[in-house]
Amino acid sequence: MELPLGKKPLHPNIVLLLTLILVIFTIVPLCYPLLTPSFLWKSSSPSSSSPSPSPSSSFARLDRNCDIFSGEWVPNPEAPYYTNVTCWAIHEHQNCMKYGRPDTEFMKWRWKPDECELPLFNPAQFLEIVRGKSMAFVGDSVGRNQIQSLICLLSKVAYPVDVSYTPEEKFKRWLYTDYNFTLASFWSPYLVRNKEADPNGPTLTGLFNLYLDEFDEDWTTQISEFDYVIVSAGHWFFRPSMMYESGQVVGCNYCLEKNVTDLTMYYAYRKAFRTAFRAINGLENFKGMVFLRTFAPSHFENGIWNKGGNCVRRRPFMSNETQLEGFNMELYMTQMEEFRAAEREGRKRGLKFRLLDTTKAMWLRPDGHPSRYGHWPNENVTLYNDCVHWCLPGPIDSWNDFLLHMLKIEGGHGDGKLRIT
Repeated sequence: MELPLGKKPLHPNIVLLLTLILVIFTIVPLCYPLLTPSFLWKSSSPSSSSPSPSPSSSFARLDRNCDIFSGEWVPNPEAPYYTNVTCWAIHEHQNCMKYGRPDTEFMKWRWKPDECELPLFNPAQFLEIVRGKSMAFVGDSVGRNQIQSLICLLSKVAYPVDVSYTPEEKFKRWLYTDYNFTLASFWSPYLVRNKEADPNGPTLTGLFNLYLDEFDEDWTTQISEFDYVIVSAGHWFFRPSMMYESGQVVGCNYCLEKNVTDLTMYYAYRKAFRTAFRAINGLENFKGMVFLRTFAPSHFENGIWNKGGNCVRRRPFMSNETQLEGFNMELYMTQMEEFRAAEREGRKRGLKFRLLDTTKAMWLRPDGHPSRYGHWPNENVTLYNDCVHWCLPGPIDSWNDFLLHMLKIEGGHGDGKLRIT
């Protein structure tokens, strides 16, 4: 065969070297699939009862060094994985589809960390990890919002039995009998002892006495038995309050009382978390793991919640379109500082504190709130345009993606291959 003018034939040694390289790149991925890029991994037998696990596959490596809380929202056309018809756990004011929300795109996004993949929630895997264990959520209605999401995500595998010790809706317990897994909700919007002093108050939303150095025994006396405790609080601190320490008034937040120093909500917020963490670290029999679920921002625009504010956006922000600032940043940083202090103290007695950092991701989701689709148009409700809670299904489901990932890391599933079925 003639060569083109000016071209020299390849040396036999070079030909042999190229041949060996081609053989190596053909054989190695077959023998060592974990060396193959994640987008080439194939699922051998996906379960029909669980969502397709993320863009990776049924095999995934958990990257302990990846910051799963820094990323972007990317399209997920396969979502949602449950509906308001298939799940009974959705409270009315988060049931956006029932009340006529016309768009569905807010359900069709997933969180993509910058440096790794975050697998979508796998209900069978979650229940296996928590088999024989118990999990408590302590906080307000946004924390309860996450429990509803968790129950709905798990509903593809099992529904729990109500085993509550009281008919009070603020304190609920459910048992997944086949897994001996207990899930509990403790209502404590301020995390510390509190009492409503005036049901109307300066803003007609009530005036609360907050005893910032006193434990809320409704939950602090009961969590010693739990393996996982998820603590959160936030939006109730915007309400008017009188602040007490050592039984004496030390100040207030928007109480409009003469001769009482307005210490602002930030003071109460810091003290409440400090006291809550002190309570946990002081429990003699508690051996569980504590998660702080960070502040979930609201997205009122063109007015505050009771002055015509609303959330009407229909797509997520990209991270370069906005930034956390103002009171959202202040509350977030307050939590972080108190968490780090509690973590150091807890380490002395072998307790594990973990950060479930939802703030950055949720700041990018102004489209995920019920707005006016949490009730019928003619209903007389307090929060007419709800830009605090989250539609179900919706972006709050990602909190349980985070939670499952963290449980897998803690359970030692990050070494080698992890089978997701």
